[in-house]
Amino acid sequence: MDYQARGVLYLPEEARFRTLVDLPEGENIGAAVNAAMRAIEGANSDLKDVLPETYNRLGSTLLSELLKAMNSVPMDVEGDVFGKIYEYFLGKFAMSEGQKGGEFFTPTSIVRLIAGIIEPFGGRIFDPACGSGGMLVQSARFVAGHRRGVGAELSVFGQERVAETVRLAKMNLAVHGLEGDIRQGNSYYEDLHSSPGRFDFVMANPPFNVKKVDKKRLKDDPRFGLGLPRADNANYLWIQAFARPRPQGLDGGADRVPLQHRSALPRRGTGEPARQRGDAGRAVRR
Repeated sequence: MDYQARGVLYLPEEARFRTLVDLPEGENIGAAVNAAMRAIEGANSDLKDVLPETYNRLGSTLLSELLKAMNSVPMDVEGDVFGKIYEYFLGKFAMSEGQKGGEFFTPTSIVRLIAGIIEPFGGRIFDPACGSGGMLVQSARFVAGHRRGVGAELSVFGQERVAETVRLAKMNLAVHGLEGDIRQGNSYYEDLHSSPGRFDFVMANPPFNVKKVDKKRLKDDPRFGLGLPRADNANYLWIQAFARPRPQGLDGGADRVPLQHRSALPRRGTGEPARQRGDAGRAVRR
């Protein structure tokens, strides 16, 4: 079976839900789930070193109850059920983190609005502050919602500063049946995708009003050809970072790059934030 063409994540036998839920009583379920995570990573190279392998900390009793609860979810439901479940828990986790939650999660309603404004029907889309990857997932969903083949139409790329958040983004793409090129790095100082002129759309919700960016390190960066801001504020760096990746001549040269302030979950405006690594990352349905 061509799992990639069918838009699903391949799971080896030992990593399948039925195998885990049928484990005999007294089995070390934490060890079995950890082994399942390793098997999934082994079968899906883009998830290497991404999945958690610390389930033994939860204890077999709790994991057994969790598996039983999940077993009550009907398996014949249509649509991207597990992708939506993942998004739901990402949102809940972000809310529990308060202001810090805005560092990796933008509310789905805002992401949907931005995708609707940009209309990324096809081409290469880049998020230089991708967090947990919601913008990229919504772009693929936008294409699919207009009855177009995601794999044939859209390639997604992202960069994220925090290693743990990069893992969240990769898992987010995976549970939605997508592939992309997500790289870890600070977007102020590292352009790991060599972005100028490479992308058709830029879609991001960056940290605003960040101070103490070392402008000396940006002096010869081709992304900031319009000059560096005099004020100790990185907002105009982001504006240039959004504009430069667009090839000249698209849509008559007009950049459709909405700038959206993180107001619902404001990101901390101090220190150094930003985003990641890559080459070609196609948003193909797995």
